[in-house]
Amino acid sequence: MSIVDGKKTGKKLSDIIRIPWVKGSVALGLVVAIVGLTTILMLKTLDFNVEQLLPDVKTFLNNYGIAGVFIATVLAGTVIPLGSPVLVMVAASFGLPPIALIIVATTGFTIGMTINYGLAYKLGRPYVMKKLGEDKLEEISNLWREWGWIIYVIFGTIPVLPVELLSLFCGLLKTRFDIFLALTFTSRFILFTILVYFGEHIGIWLGIT
Repeated sequence: MSIVDGKKTGKKLSDIIRIPWVKGSVALGLVVAIVGLTTILMLKTLDFNVEQLLPDVKTFLNNYGIAGVFIATVLAGTVIPLGSPVLVMVAASFGLPPIALIIVATTGFTIGMTINYGLAYKLGRPYVMKKLGEDKLEEISNLWREWGWIIYVIFGTIPVLPVELLSLFCGLLKTRFDIFLALTFTSRFILFTILVYFGEHIGIWLGIT
């Protein structure tokens, strides 16, 4: 029997947030967002010159930022929690070329997700069970049974949701790779484009760029 067989769970989209591992990811994302906004407001209110406060950061990012973002997003796509959305926004705020940043970050994350898909595809259920655990795998199965690719797009475009876990599930199910690749790239492209836009304006507001 397929792991997605069985009765529908009847979940609403609003119920997803109540799943423990989703709730944990959202909570962590909110904490990061609050800390980040507080830091930005403090820097602006106290009139800190960010470039003088962190004199080497902009030079480092200009020299190595694109390559660093690529490596970090590949790793982030393979369920290593590196906070790629935050990294992309910070890189944009320090003036990295926006189009290059969006393309590199999206490509890197897509490669990481593809690695997940391939490992789950080849190594099967034992590998995925080791990575996710039985409870989490069952919860993802329920979500997929209810929403299919829709839930994948939702997780892919909301930065606090762990879409990396769904890539393992897609590999386990041997879903169509062309759909997986297209939705992974498109959803992250949209997200990173929005984050780069906000990052650029934060940089201008703080006087970094």
